[in-house]
Amino acid sequence: MTDERELQATTTKQAAEKAALVWSIADTLRGLYKPVEYGRVILPMTIVKRFHDCLLPTHENVLETAKRTAGLDVRDGFLRRASGYDFYNTSSFTWETLLADPAGIEENFTDYLQGFSENVQDILFQSGMKFDNEIRTMADSGVLYQVVKDFGGSKGDFSPSKVTEVEMGGIFENLVSRFSETDEAGEHFTSRDIVYLMTDLVISADPRVFEGDHIRRLVYDGSMGTSQMLSCMRERLLALDSEADVQTFGQELNPFTFAIAKASALIRGEDADNMRRGNTYDNDQFPGYKFDYVIQNPPFGISFAARQAAIKAEHAKGGEGRFPCELPAVGDGQTLFALNGLAKLKDEGIMAIVQDASPLYKGKPGRGEDDYRRYILENDWLDAIIQLSTDSFVNTGIATYIWLFDKDKPESHRGKVLLVDASNAFVKRRKGIGDKKNDITKVCRDLIVKAYGSWADGTYEGTAEDGSAVSVEAKLFDSTEFGFDRITVYTPERDEDGTVVRDRKGKPVAKTDEDGKKVTDTEDVPLGENIDAYMQREVEPYNPGAWFDKKKVQRGYTIPFTRAFYKYKELEPAEEIAKRIVEHEKALEASLEALFGEGR
Repeated sequence: MTDERELQATTTKQAAEKAALVWSIADTLRGLYKPVEYGRVILPMTIVKRFHDCLLPTHENVLETAKRTAGLDVRDGFLRRASGYDFYNTSSFTWETLLADPAGIEENFTDYLQGFSENVQDILFQSGMKFDNEIRTMADSGVLYQVVKDFGGSKGDFSPSKVTEVEMGGIFENLVSRFSETDEAGEHFTSRDIVYLMTDLVISADPRVFEGDHIRRLVYDGSMGTSQMLSCMRERLLALDSEADVQTFGQELNPFTFAIAKASALIRGEDADNMRRGNTYDNDQFPGYKFDYVIQNPPFGISFAARQAAIKAEHAKGGEGRFPCELPAVGDGQTLFALNGLAKLKDEGIMAIVQDASPLYKGKPGRGEDDYRRYILENDWLDAIIQLSTDSFVNTGIATYIWLFDKDKPESHRGKVLLVDASNAFVKRRKGIGDKKNDITKVCRDLIVKAYGSWADGTYEGTAEDGSAVSVEAKLFDSTEFGFDRITVYTPERDEDGTVVRDRKGKPVAKTDEDGKKVTDTEDVPLGENIDAYMQREVEPYNPGAWFDKKKVQRGYTIPFTRAFYKYKELEPAEEIAKRIVEHEKALEASLEALFGEGR
């Protein structure tokens, strides 16, 4: 195991160094493109060159096969077998012949790209990269030949004999990170420190991960962006078992990031058809699929008004649909992604999903997010919630939480939820990227995973790589502690002498305000507590004769994360405050005298 992790670290370092060399090619684009746009050239060029170098040894065989199978319906299968890959290229050009004709570079390079199999052309042209536009832009500005030439040198040498499939996947992911870690592109990107924490939590929550000879897992992300979460999960599992069978599946709406995800799958040697485009709300690309793991970071605060009709139709299916509980507010559909993920988990499946604070408390009893909490708590699927530090993400500085779900919790976890405050487990970045100013380093990640694995109240402290102190606090709760019965309390009308006014049947009359509305209040009675006893203890002493309507009792749930970790700070004694005020006044008096003179 240690050797595998050391090998992984070495491979990651080599990938980063190679990616840095490739990214330096972007110097040719300076002025023509903004730095945030470099990826629109570098990423597709990397894809093209890798595929070229893979196909070069079988190039002549593919050309011969193309001639023999012209017009056949099954031609695609013959060409894939001839190339040795799930893609091929029937153009007569190679990188060498492209560079031999500088004057014809645009026409020849276009011909070469159009020779790729349909799945590669879909990535480069149809799915979202629209690389033909970039080719014209570079050709019109006279830099296309130089870029092609740069990728023909040592920087762009991606021959399989020199760069393995695993190494190439690391290089491409590093390039994706460089492109994505910007204000503009960060919307579809979750930095690796967050993803590694999520993957480690999922694996830690899976007692079956080492069952059998080798790890076999199906992994899904319903808002995959560039698919980094999927690739990181696969990377983590392969580090544990080099012969693991990990198949990834993802869905993404944005065209360009979808194209990156599909290309990344091909580069990793996976089935690119498992990366699919569409809106997860109303265009589910994986109906009937069930997965071992779900890992995702869906968008927050995004309205689903345009998809509302289809979502309501799905909701109407009840337990047969993906959204069985009450729908959240139209302005924020993040919980719909969580519900979609839960619907796609196997009976023993595990999910990690990033959410903001609103699903913790938002919604009235029985409505929206409250019903979401009821659904997951009463099914006993919620395993843990981990609060991260603010400023952890590229595109938002707000507080965020990783919700960990387990469809088949171990006996020791049943009926309980662990809350983990990891807001103090981070290292400050030397230079921020967008809103991201904090990193969850390995020391921090290990501390968080330790707190989760201990499954008990506790405080865990450590020293981060930069020497700073980091800490994590965990608190274990019974699921029922988050539940309550909300009651409507009525205040009785009283005569002038304070006697409760009663109607002809002897029942107390409710007090009304100036507008004739009954004066009411609400009380949240902890779940399992006798409401009558609660009324006697908490209401009767302050509102004698008050009563509640048993027909209006509403069951609700809230997860008071902040209150769970609140630390009371004893107020400064009054005499100390008075002393400081006197000292402040004396200092102010002295300053005024110095300014205006003693007899002002």
